Amino acid sequence: MISASAPAYGGTPPYGAGLHAVQIVGGGGYGTGPHVRSLAAGLVARGVRVTVVATPRAERLYGFTDAGAQVARLPVGRGGEVRTLAVLRAACAGSDLVHAHGLRSGMLAQAVLARRATPLVFTWHTKGEDEGVRARVMPVLERSVVRASRIVLGASTDLVDRARRRGARDARLSPIAVPAPRIPAQPDERARQKARAELGAVDRPLLLAAARLEPDHGHGALLDAARRWRSLSPPPLLAIAGEGSQRAALQRRIDDERLPVRLLGRRDDLPELLSAADVAVLAGAWEARPLLAQEALHAGAPLVAAAVEGVAELVGEAAELVPAGDADALAEAVSELLASPERRHRLAAMGRRQAAGWPTEDDTVAQVLAVYDELADALR
Repeated sequence: MISASAPAYGGTPPYGAGLHAVQIVGGGGYGTGPHVRSLAAGLVARGVRVTVVATPRAERLYGFTDAGAQVARLPVGRGGEVRTLAVLRAACAGSDLVHAHGLRSGMLAQAVLARRATPLVFTWHTKGEDEGVRARVMPVLERSVVRASRIVLGASTDLVDRARRRGARDARLSPIAVPAPRIPAQPDERARQKARAELGAVDRPLLLAAARLEPDHGHGALLDAARRWRSLSPPPLLAIAGEGSQRAALQRRIDDERLPVRLLGRRDDLPELLSAADVAVLAGAWEARPLLAQEALHAGAPLVAAAVEGVAELVGEAAELVPAGDADALAEAVSELLASPERRHRLAAMGRRQAAGWPTEDDTVAQVLAVYDELADALR
């Protein structure tokens, strides 16, 4: 059996030696990449052999090899689907179980394991807001993946409920813990002011958002709100960290409307940016445990977020919640926070308390190990 209470690091793990777990993450993301990196490190420390199936870019960003995992790199370019399946088949050959993160990874795992007895664990991190044909197809794909999985781990209670509605045999809540950012006990004011100066927010408030620049992440409402913030004196600067297919379209709108917004591209210094910001803003339509919300509360950055189920469950009362997609409510909530240092200070303190009660990385690894233990026993 695999010990769920083994020490996180150091020593000789008493159990787990010889178990081979394949983690499929693909291109990763702001939440899935750090989670799989953390999970791989914890599993390896407990004696589990881990293979992470990821794109070369995800390996560079998240350092799965540095966490002690073997990495099977997915191909990019033309003919990628056929070669992707070949890489997956080779990676999963002889494994004890396969753990897919995200719906696309789940579909790939299902295809590879169709004629094998290897158990599939599926972690459901997030759901998108789909339209048109995709909205009609997605429930079919979701149903197929969850029914093919021995166990579904949902990052929030509504994802667990969704998995059960789709026919999951076994669906459980599994909050995703990522490494807590290293925030100094005494913030470095010089570093804070330097970061603000580099962004162009020396004499004006700084707002920070971080999300992929994709259609379902609320950037339209965010720019609508930024248009309203132009009337404030001084108008705050909104800095958005992230990359995606909508970057060019968003930049055109920023330029055409002369919005006080800067697109920062992908950043790996989110904790430092949060320490410099006056308010963090999360306008995405739906994410179970968005990285920005977790890091904002850890850092003590006042947060305004869309009141969707996953986020509301995560932050409790330690953030200002507004209806998703409501630019007026978003603009008003941020404006009121900027006008009230006392409220910002209270939210910062509440956020740190809320974050202190979240599951740790060790808690997450322990739960996953317990799941693997069940499946390993069932196969004996």
